[in-house]
Amino acid sequence: MSASHERELYEAWVELLSWMREYAREKGVRFEKEADFPDFIYRMERPYDLPTTIMTASLSDALGEPFLLADVSPRHAKLKRIGIRLPRAHIHLHAHYEPGKGLVTGKIPLTKERFFALADRAREALAFA
Repeated sequence: MSASHERELYEAWVELLSWMREYAREKGVRFEKEADFPDFIYRMERPYDLPTTIMTASLSDALGEPFLLADVSPRHAKLKRIGIRLPRAHIHLHAHYEPGKGLVTGKIPLTKERFFALADRAREALAFA
């Protein structure tokens, strides 16, 4: 993966995090940071140059039960992707960055509207559990 492609993936990750925060505000659920990047945690005196420290985040109900988990590959991974898991709906998606298209799952672009629909489905599945 080229450095520019990698940079675009992490910028798309930041955009996905903003969608998660927006969804949480609109729907009255919780956005929670679950984990930081290892190279942020262990950076010591080195500069940190990724656009966010968040590697894993979730959307949770009022009791803290996550209904959507999202993560991005750490910098040292060879094949980088963004993973989206809807535990109660038994869905696990992998999104990749494609130039000119942004995030795609398979061949389908991952838009904000599609993401919100996935989150709604996951939230409904949690309600039935």
